[in-house]
Amino acid sequence: MILVIDFGSQYNQLIARRVREGRVYCQIEPCNIEIGKIKAIAPKGIILSGGPMSIHDRNSPEVDERIFDLNIPILGICYGLQFMIYALSGGVKKAEKREYGFASLDIKSEHRLFDGVDKTTKCWMSHGDSIYRLPEGFSRLASTDNTEFAAVANEEKKLYGFQFHPEVAHTPKGKRMLENFVINISGCKRNWTMKSFAKKVVSEIKERVKDDKVILGLSGGVDSTVTSILLNKALDKNFTAIFIDNGLLRKNEDYNLKKIFKEQLEINVRFIKAENRFLDKLKKVTDPEQKRKIIGKIFADIFQEEAKKIKGVKFLAQGTLYPDVIESVSAFGGPSAVIKSHHNVGGLPKDMKLQLIEPLKYFFKDEVRKLGKTLGISPQLIWRQPFPGPGLGIRVIGEITKERLEILREADAILLEEIYSAGYYKKLWQSFAVLLPVKSVGVMGDSRTYENIAAIRAVTSKDAMTADWAKLPQKLLGRISNRIINEVSGINRVVYDISSKPPATIEWE
Repeated sequence: MILVIDFGSQYNQLIARRVREGRVYCQIEPCNIEIGKIKAIAPKGIILSGGPMSIHDRNSPEVDERIFDLNIPILGICYGLQFMIYALSGGVKKAEKREYGFASLDIKSEHRLFDGVDKTTKCWMSHGDSIYRLPEGFSRLASTDNTEFAAVANEEKKLYGFQFHPEVAHTPKGKRMLENFVINISGCKRNWTMKSFAKKVVSEIKERVKDDKVILGLSGGVDSTVTSILLNKALDKNFTAIFIDNGLLRKNEDYNLKKIFKEQLEINVRFIKAENRFLDKLKKVTDPEQKRKIIGKIFADIFQEEAKKIKGVKFLAQGTLYPDVIESVSAFGGPSAVIKSHHNVGGLPKDMKLQLIEPLKYFFKDEVRKLGKTLGISPQLIWRQPFPGPGLGIRVIGEITKERLEILREADAILLEEIYSAGYYKKLWQSFAVLLPVKSVGVMGDSRTYENIAAIRAVTSKDAMTADWAKLPQKLLGRISNRIINEVSGINRVVYDISSKPPATIEWE
């Protein structure tokens, strides 16, 4: 396996993803990992990730420098390389000309890192510091116009580095370079699969939980469903799933999910009706972060209440995915920026008595879908579009009321029906309606109206880290708009969101 040391980059999970795509297991650990734990993990190779800080910043992240004496191949990427060079008495300074975006990489020396790569190739740069002096034993492998030491190596110590980012799609041969490090230099074998991962996770859950019991908040989405299947395999009767109807679900969601759970999932599920409890606490709340915190806290409170009814419950399981973690906090306590909290990350109370189990927190959605297929979950569940934990609570912009929720449910149901009918449901990452906190003048019949505006959001994405607005056919958009305006009382205008992520996020709140 390969160990990735996290220095706080919001995209460092892409490194792990590229390694896993090559069928090699990869694990991410924080930069404050103890050297003893690294030895116990016994990786075949180590990758030091990028990060948002300068090596000269106060409190810049660092890893135990004894890592460089383990005789394990280590690859530093961007900040990870700069840390390596600085720690080994090389020179790193603020670059005279910062380098962001595409650059032409000129490979100066033949090396195993560049097997199958042309002498000149594109790469993606994103750095404000540069190396100006290499430590003893290092040599230059490649340069760009602005960066003399774009790739370096110390063969004796098995230390290597890229100033550019091989993990991103903007470096066309970056995946090949990472594979060269993982396979050719570190000597890993391509023997990791979703089936082997499932077996490993089930074993780890058994070992951790032993004879205690676990509860899980089941939403009906692929994340919590896959998590519940893994837990059920590991624990059987010691696992209970809890489905909470928070009053923020889509149209007929509770009925449809109950049917699916009973017919397809052979697990113990408890259904809790809690609509009034959520809506009472959300009265007059308009701030999106406050909404998320309130919803997350009520979820956690209900779990703890239900846990008391089940003797021996010590764990709360969640289907947390890596994009959730990244947007809420730095993945492992590093310096990444908080974008927005997620109910299963930033919304849990600090005094929660249950221990967390999150077997999918290093995974992206498409990987979870592959795992679900391996576990035999039906395509109907596997291909459900993501639905946020706070539900319609963050799609009703502004104050949440029963009336506004009903208006949004009807609009959203029409949208999804048309998306299905047009054959676009699987092609889109997400498609949903948003109710805006403003009204506009309209004309229906011979009368003036002053009603709500609905926004339609549809995006394409591979992993939710980035997303582009979907170029849906005009006829489809026109049909959706006409149906919503004609069939949903309270809406007289429909707009289409053409924002990409970044700079926008997928959800509006």
